Amino acid sequence: MAQPVLRLVCLVFLLLVVLAEGGPQKPKKVKCKDKKYKNCYHKDLYCPASCLRSCFVDCSTCQTVCTPPPPPPPSPPPPPPKSKRLRSPPPPKVHPSPPLPPTTYTPPSPPPPTSLSPSSWYPPPPPASSEVSGAKRVKCKNNNYPHCYGMELRCPSSCPEQCEVDCVTCSPVCNCNRPGAVCQDPRFIGGDGITFYFHGKKDKDFCIVSDTNLHINAHFIGKRNQNMKRDFTWVQSLGILFDNHKLSIGAKNTSTWDDTVDRLSLSFDGEPIFLPDIEGAKWNPTTSSQDVTITRTQNANSIEVQVEGNFRIKANVVPITEKDSVIHKYGITKEDCFAHLDLSFKFYSLSGDVNGVLGQTYGNKYVSRVKMGVSMPVLGGDREFASSSIFATDCEVSRFNINNGESKGNSSSENYEFVKMKCDSRMDGRGVVCKR
Repeated sequence: MAQPVLRLVCLVFLLLVVLAEGGPQKPKKVKCKDKKYKNCYHKDLYCPASCLRSCFVDCSTCQTVCTPPPPPPPSPPPPPPKSKRLRSPPPPKVHPSPPLPPTTYTPPSPPPPTSLSPSSWYPPPPPASSEVSGAKRVKCKNNNYPHCYGMELRCPSSCPEQCEVDCVTCSPVCNCNRPGAVCQDPRFIGGDGITFYFHGKKDKDFCIVSDTNLHINAHFIGKRNQNMKRDFTWVQSLGILFDNHKLSIGAKNTSTWDDTVDRLSLSFDGEPIFLPDIEGAKWNPTTSSQDVTITRTQNANSIEVQVEGNFRIKANVVPITEKDSVIHKYGITKEDCFAHLDLSFKFYSLSGDVNGVLGQTYGNKYVSRVKMGVSMPVLGGDREFASSSIFATDCEVSRFNINNGESKGNSSSENYEFVKMKCDSRMDGRGVVCKR
């Protein structure tokens, strides 16, 4: 009895197993595990009916497949790094060294300012923009300034034919802008470097320098301005006395101006001087105990007078142009262009007691009387500087031949002797003044 029951139970159990295995299977849940496919990554998918329990996810299409999808093609290898070509450094630039200054110098004359030391030398500045092509070329001739000596520079546009080199600053400076200048209506620059105007009176003579062995009178020409209390004036001529000589420099009366026509008038001891109209032409007298030389600095209207050990004068004849007349309201007509002298003085042996309109500014005790800070500082003193004629030495401040005990007006100085001279610069390097 027991055996049949046991067999029946086994059969029922087997039947249940068969029925369980033969029933419908659930599909397997799978996911894409490739993060590169953001729209499919970790999304729940189910195997298809053809492979309910063994499928794969094709992440590129986000679908289940029964066979694994082919692997993606390998990414191409990165390109090899470009080799940097090493460039050889360029050869160093070779700059030519500047020419060495002259190593052999002649004895200095005049001596340089004592305040300048070799450590304060500096290279010259580049040419100023005001310099123009075609202007006169000038050089520094003082070999005590090796940084500038012999260097050629052009005159500024404001004075293309009348300038000198200031060796201290190594730059061209107009003659009318240097100490010792007398130019225009007339504008003076004293030995102290202060600019002032002295108008005087037209057709009158005034002593501008008076010392023991040098007396210079200036003859003023001019035109009356009805709206002013003074004349417009210019220096037309000079009467110069030294030793026992008389030198005259003047501008001839001229109506129509021509730069190529010489309008200079020169005489020495009453005899006219004939100087060829050629730049560089020289004249020397045969009757002077001093070395006197007159040189043309241009073919016409410009000269330099040099009396060794006494003075040097640069004189240029210039007209009043129509432009000047309009600007300053001179009222110049075509009948007379008022040709006059622009002058530049340099003195080598002035005494401390020198006087005159310009000469007093070189005196030991001189204190400027002009009113500073105004557009046109004017120096008065018409009476004390007035002379009776171009060669007279009768102005109130005359010093001519006083040391020899002779009267004013006597131009004789045969017994004159130079005494010990003292030279120094009192103009911040702009000139040298020598005094007895």
